[in-house]
Amino acid sequence: MSQTLLDTTPENVGKDEQPLLQIRDLEVGFQTQRGLVPAVRGVDLTLYAGQTLAIVGESGSGKTTTAQAIIDLLPGAGKVTGGQVLFEGRDLTKLNAKDIQAVRGNLIGYVPQDPMSNLNPVWNIGFQVEEAIKANGLAQGKEARARTIQVLQEAGLSDAADRLKQYPHQFSGGMRQRVLIGIGLSARPKLLIADEPTSALDVTVQRQILDHLGTLTRDYGTSVLFITHDLGLAAERAEQLVVMYKGKVVESGPSQEILANPQHPYTQRLVSAAPSLASRRIQSAKHAGTDDAEIFGGGSLDDALVARAAEREHAAPVKDLISVKDISKVYRIRKKGLRTDELRAVDGVSFGIQKGTTTALVGESGSGKSTVAKLILQLESITSGAIEFDGQDVAGLKGKELLKFRRRVQPVFQDPYGSLDPQYNVGNTIAEPLLAHGVGTSKERQARVKELLEQVSLPWASRFRYPGELSGGQRQRIAIARALALKPDVLVLDEAVSALDVLVQGQVLNLLTELQTELGLTYLFITHDLAVVRLVADNVCVMQKGRIVEAASTDDVFDSPQQAYTQELLAAIPGGNFQFGR
Repeated sequence: MSQTLLDTTPENVGKDEQPLLQIRDLEVGFQTQRGLVPAVRGVDLTLYAGQTLAIVGESGSGKTTTAQAIIDLLPGAGKVTGGQVLFEGRDLTKLNAKDIQAVRGNLIGYVPQDPMSNLNPVWNIGFQVEEAIKANGLAQGKEARARTIQVLQEAGLSDAADRLKQYPHQFSGGMRQRVLIGIGLSARPKLLIADEPTSALDVTVQRQILDHLGTLTRDYGTSVLFITHDLGLAAERAEQLVVMYKGKVVESGPSQEILANPQHPYTQRLVSAAPSLASRRIQSAKHAGTDDAEIFGGGSLDDALVARAAEREHAAPVKDLISVKDISKVYRIRKKGLRTDELRAVDGVSFGIQKGTTTALVGESGSGKSTVAKLILQLESITSGAIEFDGQDVAGLKGKELLKFRRRVQPVFQDPYGSLDPQYNVGNTIAEPLLAHGVGTSKERQARVKELLEQVSLPWASRFRYPGELSGGQRQRIAIARALALKPDVLVLDEAVSALDVLVQGQVLNLLTELQTELGLTYLFITHDLAVVRLVADNVCVMQKGRIVEAASTDDVFDSPQQAYTQELLAAIPGGNFQFGR
């Protein structure tokens, strides 16, 4: 292969300079009832001061395990079984607990993948950030509070001072991710390990965060180790790339060279499935050959999209299945003393979704997208306005009527770990809605669970595993399987594929499209990933500060956006101008 696995030295680094981080033949295993199961096998990588390196690969390939092994954050059953992790020449695998704690935070910052489970739900945001600042010895007292506000502002929260008293559940997924990024960068570490740091962020905030990381790299010599499934981000932001598959490094070298001319068959599959590339092909699917139609497994996604579009083009207008009419949601935020302020999260939003179609709700983090989803699902009450489902006003439904509604309208939430009970294994998790609604016999429920696991590309043996034993992408697939269990009419998908690598993302989008075509399902697709929107949505509503600022067909929004805000979103897609190879 043209990219060597041995020399990833950037051109501007001297050969005699000591690497900041050097991993040599790393082996990591997890202790199970059946013995030690290897998860990382002989991984090598080198990172120099001021350099950015991205690790890419499918869910479960060992990316996160490699990152956690560097700073001894492996789960209880995991342990380093061989190799070295050299940081400034010192082998971190040999340090005792006290010494490794001195390295974490101060020298090596860490941004974990899952924002909700890594923030304490009973402590406010300000306390948690300030605690990290004090623990790292950065400041105390009033200085610590001032530094807390500065950290959050640097991470993209412009109104940080007003949000210190709020709790994690009052933040959107993207805002929670920004808090974790702020904590990880608070000590100005020499190395930042960022595990999917922007997967929960909209493209404009993602660009802001990545620009900030770029500034740190330039001004402070901070090195960044990215774990990401976003090949556009890797192409745009990382000098070096490591591709992992089944616990091993299969390709390594300059990122743009690899992505433009991938050599390993697995890397070629990743590049072919990049949504930013696939979306352009799908637009010309009517005239495309079979080669272009094989992006998502035999072309079923392309064909289904074109068939659905053609069918609706000639169909008579029908009444909306979901009708949202001028809804608003106001939260009261406690201030000092007895004072409260109003936060208008949703402000006069109206739109409709026809049966069998997909409407995407897009916008920056905190724009109100997820709040709209919660209002439609009747997980929160509207302050004003009305929501109708199949002609029925759903506001205030109770008892059997509410249960009946929820059987027909199922959610897939943004945070798979927070929505899965850690004490339920996979099989029981997927079967839970069947039990709750009294569907089928025990044997029929087991058969349905097996069918759903196959649909989301997980083996039947995984039914005995627990959420803590799964990768982020695997957990999200379980959440999707559970939502499909009752064969609902509507799925409300809140960032349902944001945690998935491009290959599994393609499988899930293909699955969702096939199900929609076969069963006439209706989707409300909430996402910040505009490349995915282009793939799956019929119509797009763009939200900003609680309001819809633009609503049109997907083609109209992408080809001729009317609002400056929409144009900014489109311009911020990472790697949008990069020409991926095949």
